[in-house]
Amino acid sequence: MNIFICGQKSFGKEVLKALYERGHNIVGVAPPPQEKYYDKMQGYAIKLGIPVISDCDKLVSRDIPENTDLVIAAHSHWYISTKVREKAKYGAIGFHPSMLPRHRGQDAVRWTVAMNEAVTGATVFWLDDSVDGGDIFLQRVIHVNKKWDYHELWKNIFPIGVEMVCEAVDNIEKGNIIKLPQDEQFATWEPSFTNTRLKRNELLQIGSGLNI
Repeated sequence: MNIFICGQKSFGKEVLKALYERGHNIVGVAPPPQEKYYDKMQGYAIKLGIPVISDCDKLVSRDIPENTDLVIAAHSHWYISTKVREKAKYGAIGFHPSMLPRHRGQDAVRWTVAMNEAVTGATVFWLDDSVDGGDIFLQRVIHVNKKWDYHELWKNIFPIGVEMVCEAVDNIEKGNIIKLPQDEQFATWEPSFTNTRLKRNELLQIGSGLNI
């Protein structure tokens, strides 16, 4: 498949690496705005010769290459517009480190630990006009060790998330597309611990996760 990735940090890099090694054509990436050093995903993309199209803060529909099949959000806190999603044959999916619709927002992992929850999960979902509210593609339940801090919980969710994104791509490629609406009666929203605001340019959210 021809895949465009919006992402950052270690999770974005590992999603990029896993999909590339599975033989998918990564047509471009959009990392966060760069500061003094390259983001990990951007650096890995450059190493592989994959085009860095735009940073997530400036991404618009004209930046998405023609014949793109899917846009993937891999630990990104920016929005993606309807026009951007419509450029891809199958639209866009994102990964979220909770059992959506619970713990929508940027700091799902931190809130899981802060609320002393025994069970959490991981979700691959379809991006839409809402924040973390799109139809569910895949979910897995994850038990939480009471001794874990949020860093340790994220370390356990991390590889499951990479695996789930790859599984979702495999299913889409085979035509096994699943879209299950989220049950709004169980939805929760928690603010960011860092008080940062989600970025909105041409439009919609492209996934959320942990500020690590």
